[in-house]
Amino acid sequence: MDPVSARKFVDGWVAAWNAHDLDALLVHFADDVTFRSPVAAQLLGGDGIIRGKEALGAYWSEGLRRIPDLRFEVLGAYVGVDCLVINYRNQKGGVVNEVLIFDGPLVTEGYGAYLGDDENPAGATAG
Repeated sequence: MDPVSARKFVDGWVAAWNAHDLDALLVHFADDVTFRSPVAAQLLGGDGIIRGKEALGAYWSEGLRRIPDLRFEVLGAYVGVDCLVINYRNQKGGVVNEVLIFDGPLVTEGYGAYLGDDENPAGATAG
């Protein structure tokens, strides 16, 4: 992934989250995407692994329903060969990293990563 493509992705990602526009977010994800997050485990139960774009949309929709004031501020973006890490602050001031693995233009794997000392990451974000 080149820095220009990464910047464009990050700008669109944060704009879509802040607008609560799930369609704009999901267009970048493969149909068979997997997304792992401890917040998913807290919100939905289970192992915290979301399988498939439809399930990811349902998870994020539930997160937005529970956190209507959700808002992100990007603090940094880190570009790898086929990955992107977005470091951001959420509406509660919590700092989160979202790790996205790409196959071509689409995200095939995602990981929400939180500080180990957060007492309640589910209240912090929908990611």
